[in-house]
Amino acid sequence: MKSSFWYGIGALLLAAPAPAQSLSGVWQGVETDTHQPGAYWPSVLRLQKSKGTNVFGILYEEVGTNPGITVTFQMKGTRTATGLRLEHGEKLNETGRTMNSYWCDGSITFTYDPALEKLTGRATYRPQGDCSIGTLTLYRIKIKSAATVPAGVESTVRVSGRNVLWFADAALKKPLTAGNTYRAKLSKTTTFYLQQSYYPTKESPVVPITIQVTGTPPKAAPPKPALVPAPQGPASADTTVATAPPAPPILPAAPALVVLPTVLFEVGKPELLPSSSPALSQLAAELRARPDLKLRIAGHADKVGEPDKNQVLSEQRAQAVKEFLEKAGVAAERLSTVGYGDTRPLYPSPDVRNRRVEVEEIK
Repeated sequence: MKSSFWYGIGALLLAAPAPAQSLSGVWQGVETDTHQPGAYWPSVLRLQKSKGTNVFGILYEEVGTNPGITVTFQMKGTRTATGLRLEHGEKLNETGRTMNSYWCDGSITFTYDPALEKLTGRATYRPQGDCSIGTLTLYRIKIKSAATVPAGVESTVRVSGRNVLWFADAALKKPLTAGNTYRAKLSKTTTFYLQQSYYPTKESPVVPITIQVTGTPPKAAPPKPALVPAPQGPASADTTVATAPPAPPILPAAPALVVLPTVLFEVGKPELLPSSSPALSQLAAELRARPDLKLRIAGHADKVGEPDKNQVLSEQRAQAVKEFLEKAGVAAERLSTVGYGDTRPLYPSPDVRNRRVEVEEIK
């Protein structure tokens, strides 16, 4: 949407000639507009193949700084040699409209990158207000490794997508990891549930990926027990206790700045992503085990939006982590917070990993 808010996207096509790879599925990303520096519109495009080279779908967009303002367009078009071209059709739904707002529509020509499962679109809009052009970047989650693995053998499952989060359940309550790969020994056919945290919206899809498992797991040698002194009684040469190795600590023994790589936030919001809980729970356990330790929690924002708003957002993110730790049993007086806005990015923006927190021991 131009001026106040706009949306317009339009074209998608499958790739090249006949046995070209299908572009059907759900694509997620963002639209940006060179005429409005810093403005962005998180987007979800759902595509299906029609007759011949025709395609159709639904385009959903939100205003990046105000997700209550949305639009849903019907899209239709055709494949091209390098991707596809879509035209905006009927406007199916719109929320948050004001007297001064409007959505741009027209056409978009997309180029498809099969290695990254990426669509890059160049939009040309019908003249209306300051509607002219736009740029769309979308990614699709798709399995890129073998869909069948042997039972009990450590295998790497690899997928496409941007800022991918892995879960063991469709409700996204059991996070596994983040990134494009997951390494595990599977004993039976398993379905993972994936979601992209690259410009997420309320329409962001959950994509199930099923890995078939064949054969039976190889018999493993019995583990050797760790030798530790018996808890009580006279020492004995043949008295042993088997113990599991502890999880590696989050906090170092000496004071240091520690980035929490899986503690991430929704774009433009202080809400923690579901993948943040395991690391924060472990951090709380370490703090409870070290009652004299005090921490400074530093919040950060991505370089998207206005610096003043990003400063406030970074402070709110630090506070969100503090509140999590307090609810987990850490005394409030042991925790302080600070926000650095978008002044200390670790990666080129926009990148979800810049929406982070760091912790540091203080005396």
